[in-house]
Amino acid sequence: MPLLDEIAAPRDLRALTPPQLDQLSGEIRELMIDAVCRSGGHLGPNLGVVELTIALHRVFDSPRDTLLWDIGHQTYVQKLLTGRHAAFGGLRTRGGLSGYASRAESEHDVIENSHASTALSYADGLARARELSGDTDRAVVAVIGDGALTGGLAWEALNNLGGARQRPVIVVLNDNERSYAPTVGGLAAHLARLRAGTGPGNVFEEFGFGYLGPVDGHDIAAVEEALGRARALGGPVVVHVVTEKGRGWETAETNELDRCHVVRATPSSASAPSATPAWTSVFSDEMVRIGEARSDVVAITAAMAEPVGLLEFQREFPARTIDVGIAEQHAAAAAAGLALGGLHPVLAIYATFGNRMIDQMVTDIALHSAPVTLVLDRAGVTGDDGASHNGMWDLTLFQAVPGIRIAAPRDGTRLRELLREAVAWDRGPTVLRFPKGTPGADIPALSTTDGFDVLHNAPGRDLLIVAVGPMARLALDVAGRLADAGVGATVVDPRWVAPVNPTLVEAAAYFKQVITVEDSGRVGGVGSAFAQALGDAGIDTPVQNFGLPREFLDHGSRAQVLAHCGLTADAVTTEVLARLTPERTLTP
Repeated sequence: MPLLDEIAAPRDLRALTPPQLDQLSGEIRELMIDAVCRSGGHLGPNLGVVELTIALHRVFDSPRDTLLWDIGHQTYVQKLLTGRHAAFGGLRTRGGLSGYASRAESEHDVIENSHASTALSYADGLARARELSGDTDRAVVAVIGDGALTGGLAWEALNNLGGARQRPVIVVLNDNERSYAPTVGGLAAHLARLRAGTGPGNVFEEFGFGYLGPVDGHDIAAVEEALGRARALGGPVVVHVVTEKGRGWETAETNELDRCHVVRATPSSASAPSATPAWTSVFSDEMVRIGEARSDVVAITAAMAEPVGLLEFQREFPARTIDVGIAEQHAAAAAAGLALGGLHPVLAIYATFGNRMIDQMVTDIALHSAPVTLVLDRAGVTGDDGASHNGMWDLTLFQAVPGIRIAAPRDGTRLRELLREAVAWDRGPTVLRFPKGTPGADIPALSTTDGFDVLHNAPGRDLLIVAVGPMARLALDVAGRLADAGVGATVVDPRWVAPVNPTLVEAAAYFKQVITVEDSGRVGGVGSAFAQALGDAGIDTPVQNFGLPREFLDHGSRAQVLAHCGLTADAVTTEVLARLTPERTLTP
């Protein structure tokens, strides 16, 4: 019988002998490799923390003692040790286990944010709360990677934690020399010196922490000994644990790009390969073409050059590619500086991480009318990565920025065109957003009027459908269904969704009703802005907005999440027909 089958809770680990712990580590790795290669997910990071997770749960009594994981996608091992072994085969599927820490799944999962560099701040606040309430016999342990320490928020927390010598917080520094890619900057060089035992000084001790390490993170006994010593110190302490990302799987160990940070789900035999490249690949190719034509264009990545499509640009133009680490706020402010220096920076990040840099977009970029292009990959519903990774807040946040222009391409050709228009704009910031996945075949325009494309123009003026980016395909499907019901619909793609096109506003006056369709939040989204523009123009055409509700959406495929939100052709058509009563509907 496999040892893992006997582990129902962390307390079951404490009776195991060293040989049994080694056996358990091997079983966990085998199970994760098999399951994650089928479901997709973050494999490399979890292979690297098997022994560390076991040691943490043997030394500390979770959930009485609190274990805070900075990166929620690195908790697969914890899931397997806390009663979720039997459900692991359903990882990242609708109704199955989340690919991140999940408070709904287990009391051992305390935070599920999954935006890096936050755990130390949680730890500081939690430790202060317990100190104020007299709750002093429960440990607070925060596990953070060396890559996450490149984020400024982590250092703000270290500053506060180190300044309270009486407050016991254990910071486990999981040092694998990587975030997604190899860690960059002065911190990486300092940790290399600590690992080698060379060079003067220790930045953590200077901040007021005790320091233990470096410790071999794959030696359970050594990690347990260091954690026990840390707890006994009674103050803030850093335990420097050195691990190997992708440990135990040759495919990962020999992958120098990212050590199999993420593996894709094994496609079913029924799945046909896409006829078009992914959105990210189209962006990647066009960025290289732009780089060849314009020497003033530079690229910025926050530790994710390959996932956001900047790897080829980096290979072609290494001196013009800047990796700032996991530091989106710094990336945005630095982009403003690059623009002040006469360059045109293109900052590419996942849309969900764009939330972190809204202040810099407002006061550092827009206030200075800096020509910076922000490219938001994974915009809208990403699906299986879950609530924290849906890129559904960007339009709500960035539409509030004065002077900003936001583009949403409907297909690959429009992505290329709009990217070129964005980097040609020199009077302020631009944003280009596109989703995860592939764009499908191009959708040609019937005509173009003052910047917006007409995609479908049925007889009659019953309904104007304003389709945002990739939702154009759904809008055309809806228009076809409405035609079968005797309703004439015109479908338009604004291309640039902010600011609202005044000619499109004027056109809305000739229709009985307008609907907007977007895969972003309805609150403050494109539909909301369009309705406000009609009101400001004195146009009383009613507007119905279709978009994402103001809620955190459970993981599932993109199609499943969109269906849950009523963003299917069936659901939209049904609701539109319910609103268009016979008295108000024109016959074509």
